Amino acid sequence: MLNFSKINIFFIYLIFLLISFFSILNFQSQESPLVEKKVNLGLDLQGGSYLLLEIDSDPLVKEKIQSKVIPLKKLLKDNKLNYSNFKIGNKKLTFLLDDPEKLKLLFFSKKDNLLNPYINNYNSFELDLNILENKKIEVLFSKYGLLTINNSALKQSIEIVRRRIDDVGTKEPTILQRGDKRILVELPGLKDPERIKSLLGKTAQLNFRLVSENEEFGVDKLISENGEELNVSKRIVMSGENLIDAQPNFNSQSNQPTVSFTLDRMGAQKFGRTTTDSVGKRLAIVLDGKIVSAPSINEPITSGSGMISGNFSFQEATDLALLLRSGALPTPLDIVEERTVGPDLGEDSIKSGITSLIIGFILVILFMIYKYKIFGLIANLALIANLIMLVGVLTILEATLTLPGIAGIILTVGMAVDANVLIFERIKEELKTEKSIIHAFDIGYSKAKITVLDANITTLIAAVILFAFGSGPVKGFAITLGIGIVTTLFSAYFLARHLTSIIVLNKKEGEISL
Repeated sequence: MLNFSKINIFFIYLIFLLISFFSILNFQSQESPLVEKKVNLGLDLQGGSYLLLEIDSDPLVKEKIQSKVIPLKKLLKDNKLNYSNFKIGNKKLTFLLDDPEKLKLLFFSKKDNLLNPYINNYNSFELDLNILENKKIEVLFSKYGLLTINNSALKQSIEIVRRRIDDVGTKEPTILQRGDKRILVELPGLKDPERIKSLLGKTAQLNFRLVSENEEFGVDKLISENGEELNVSKRIVMSGENLIDAQPNFNSQSNQPTVSFTLDRMGAQKFGRTTTDSVGKRLAIVLDGKIVSAPSINEPITSGSGMISGNFSFQEATDLALLLRSGALPTPLDIVEERTVGPDLGEDSIKSGITSLIIGFILVILFMIYKYKIFGLIANLALIANLIMLVGVLTILEATLTLPGIAGIILTVGMAVDANVLIFERIKEELKTEKSIIHAFDIGYSKAKITVLDANITTLIAAVILFAFGSGPVKGFAITLGIGIVTTLFSAYFLARHLTSIIVLNKKEGEISL
């Protein structure tokens, strides 16, 4: 156990130096980064914003139930079922029917049914049908259908929220699902929380619709950016789904901020056909039910690109472009909880954590030197190396350090000392019976190995479980603890053992005090 080949020594210290190099990166200036890797501070250490968002799936349910009108009427017509008094509600469809039982058989048929597909795995249907008094039929989403809509909207919302936040450039955001309808957003170091709230609060449903000159059926009265009330056709020429890209820009003639956009092939065809047929008319660009601008169509636009102009600042143009690039949210998002952690509180947390780490570290160093003399000094050197490697691995992973993470580092100090204490106490026992010092140290390291591995592996299993089933701060604690256990074993059984072997082999004929 005390014999090391030159190649083993080379690799031990090469690994240590490489990992230590990444640890040093945290202390370089931001102006001239050697390698752009460092440990990021979490929300509780550097301050920032905490937002809890909740999706409102009611508008989506209303939209989905309306999409069932045409398939339902087709099903009734194809099967020669006479219906009357057809009404479209927010969450259900109602009508009168001559033969309700026949529709019920068709509705829950196991054969292919485009209106209400049979889900073989779960024996569930998307829609439910209720037969009320006087042959009145009620069609609405089943519990399974509502759950499917909600889950799909939540997953899509999380992805779009992530895109919007990433586009702003926030470092190391945390975006997690919370329950059935909520999204947790943590933004460390955020300097402008109001802007993020504004971006996340907009659904960003974009569509292009022609302005009508008459107050006829099929139009909406909307207010333009300059306060003008316009009659806008309900027919959507093109939606934001056809946008490939959107970027803020300046109009060279008016020197006003604009948003230039690029369309996909289908969007370019729709836009080109509409602008060709509607020269001289006005085209309303509607965002979340409000007219952003309503320019006149002077000539056909067939290039697949265009420009949105309005009375907004460059920052507003930048945010609008960001919203269009990231896509529309499937449902509105409500901010149900908001917390802001100030940087001063984060600094106090860092100081408290570092102070406790330093105090504990000094007490451990003094105890080890008092208890084990020169070997206690070796254990302390291994402990310092252990912490350096731990920070180095966190830097390589670009991990986010939180207060629980600091607690994990402090616990690592205790685990590292525990490993060395077990080894040295075992060696003490062997020195009482063994005449050869080298043999006593060799057997001591060998016999203590099982105990040290058992203690650390069980803790590592606990750390893995915490990481798998925990979230947020719990995961931060589990990561630092898990990495700390690995670096502890490396420092105890490679670095400390090699330094110990140097002293023992040089004093093999003399006495060693332990």
